[in-house]
Amino acid sequence: MKEGTESTSKDKDASSIPAPAKDRHYLLSLFAGAGGALAVFCLTLLGLHTTQNLPPPAFSNSLCVDEKLSFLRDNPISNPNLLVIGSSVAWRHVDGATLASNIPGARPLNGAFCGLHANQSIYVARWLLERHPTTEQVVMIVDPEDFAGCWKSRTEVFNRRDADDYVYNEGWRWKYYMRYFSPGSLIRNAKTVKAQRGDLVEFDPLVFNRYGDGPLNTENSRELLYGMPEALDKTCFQALKSLANHLDKEGRKFLVVSTPLNPDWKAKYDPYGAVMADFSLEIGHALAGTEATYWNAEKEWQASPESFIDAIHMRWSTVKQFTRVLASQIEKDSVATL
Repeated sequence: MKEGTESTSKDKDASSIPAPAKDRHYLLSLFAGAGGALAVFCLTLLGLHTTQNLPPPAFSNSLCVDEKLSFLRDNPISNPNLLVIGSSVAWRHVDGATLASNIPGARPLNGAFCGLHANQSIYVARWLLERHPTTEQVVMIVDPEDFAGCWKSRTEVFNRRDADDYVYNEGWRWKYYMRYFSPGSLIRNAKTVKAQRGDLVEFDPLVFNRYGDGPLNTENSRELLYGMPEALDKTCFQALKSLANHLDKEGRKFLVVSTPLNPDWKAKYDPYGAVMADFSLEIGHALAGTEATYWNAEKEWQASPESFIDAIHMRWSTVKQFTRVLASQIEKDSVATL
C-alpha cells in the first residue's frame, strides 16, 4: 500500500504543474537544443576556416562549381570583353594570358564551370552576360559529353539571385552556409579542399589563374576515364540555338569550338569518326540562321596522345599552344563578322 500511495502522490505532483509552465519548459528545451546545434555548427565552420579546410558555400552542391563562384567573388575581373563558357574543357583548355597577349585589347574572363551539360553552361552564360555588359564576344568550348543528357540535368545550376548577392554584392558569406547547409558534402569536401586549393591533388586541382582558367599542371596521365558518350540530346542543341539567337539580338559575336580529343580515345570509341561527324553536324544545325560561327578544332588542330591526361583534358603546356591558335581563330571570327 505504501508504494501505491507514493506513486499516486507523484502523479498528483506532476499533474499539479500548470499547463503554461509545461509549455515554457518545452519551449526552453527546444530553443536550448536549437541554439546548441547552431553553436556547434558555427564552431565547426570557424574551425574549418582556421585550418583552411572550409569549403565554399554549397550553392550547387558541386565543389568545383561553388569554388568558382568564390573565386569570382574574391577576384573580380573588371570590364571583360571576351567571355569563355562551357564545362571543364572550357575551364581547363584556355589560357587567358595567351589570349590577352595575342589579341589586341582582349580582356578575357573564363566563365566556364566544371561538370556542366550544355543547357547548364548556357544558363551560367546568360547570368554572366547580364553581370558583364562589356562583353563583346563569347567563345564556347565543347565536347560530345556536354551535349548528352541535358533532358535529365537541372538547368538552374544555382540560384541566380543568391549568386548575384554573393559574388557581386559582397553578401555576408556565412548566411549562405546556413541557407545551403549540407552536412554530408561539407564533411566530404572539407577532407580534400585544402589540398585541391594547394595544387596537391594532381588530376583534380582547384587552382585558378587571374582570368579564371583552371590549369592542369602535370606531366603524368591517367586512364582514358571517359568511354563512349551517351546519345546526343536535342535539348542540348536547342539550348545552344537559343543562346546564338540571344547573342545575335544583343549584337555580340559567338564562336563555338569543338575541343581536340585524345587520339587513343578516338581509336577506341570513334574509329570511323561517326560520333564527331554527327556532333559537328548538330552544332551546324543549331547555329544555322544566326551570325554564330563554328570552328572544328578537333578536326583541324591535332594533338598527340601525350598532350592529354585522359580522354578529353589536355595538360597545360599543350593548352598554351592550343590557345595561340584559338586566338587567331577568334581574331578571324571578329573580322569576318564586322
